[in-house]
Amino acid sequence: MAMLSFERKYRVRGGTILGGDLFDFWLGPFYVGFFGVTTAFFAVLGTAMILWSAAMGPTWNLWQISIAPPDLSYGLRFAPMLEGGLWQIITVCALGAFVSWALREVEICRKLGMGYHVPIAFGFAIFAYFTLQVIRPVLMGAWGNAFPYGIYSHLDWVSNTGYQYLHFHYNPAHMIAATLFFTTTLALSMHGGLVLSATNPGRGEVVKTPEHEDTFFRDFIGYSVGTLGIHRLGLFLALAAVWFSALCIVISGPFWTGGWPEWWGWWLQMPIWGK
Repeated sequence: MAMLSFERKYRVRGGTILGGDLFDFWLGPFYVGFFGVTTAFFAVLGTAMILWSAAMGPTWNLWQISIAPPDLSYGLRFAPMLEGGLWQIITVCALGAFVSWALREVEICRKLGMGYHVPIAFGFAIFAYFTLQVIRPVLMGAWGNAFPYGIYSHLDWVSNTGYQYLHFHYNPAHMIAATLFFTTTLALSMHGGLVLSATNPGRGEVVKTPEHEDTFFRDFIGYSVGTLGIHRLGLFLALAAVWFSALCIVISGPFWTGGWPEWWGWWLQMPIWGK
């Protein structure tokens, strides 16, 4: 089906969540919708707040600009604009833009008559951000426990948080998350390599089919999850990695305040080591 025919087939009215026909139109190749407008609103407002905060800071060096959350002394209260209030507004704008974009994806899925796996996957990314900037600071009683907006300052926050719990890679949820991220990369790179090898045969050879791909993996590892199954597996691994990433940070502070190597003391105290 030609692209223009494809677009005419799916550029139909309806499928909206709010607003009915309000903003139910396309701008060039992009669907607008009610939530497209709210996305633009929050994105523009948040960007303006970032520029304002940068203008009030000591530098325009892109690497050193930092917009910090309120001091710990403010707790969960609203802070003055130049003492963390801008960070609070930017965070609200970011969440508004992210959630609006996810809901816009839902409307597009409804128009296309497809499942909601794309907005659900994006929702996991939003959840990870929400965990860092809202859930964990609220559980710890102060917005100051969230990370700042900046390149170097954000990296410093990550490093300092890791050292705060001694060796953060001893966090069991962090271990699972890192393993899942690497496993996702491995699974999808193997899938991509297989597809490229099947669709780019040598000179004089025919293009291979999914049956050849399944046969290769059955011969190679004894089992093939299939062409649809590998994408489902990749989605599951990626979402599980994000879930455990959020879990590993939300338990650090609200539920575990010691060094993570200490947590593994239960392993040394198991009776199987007794003499």
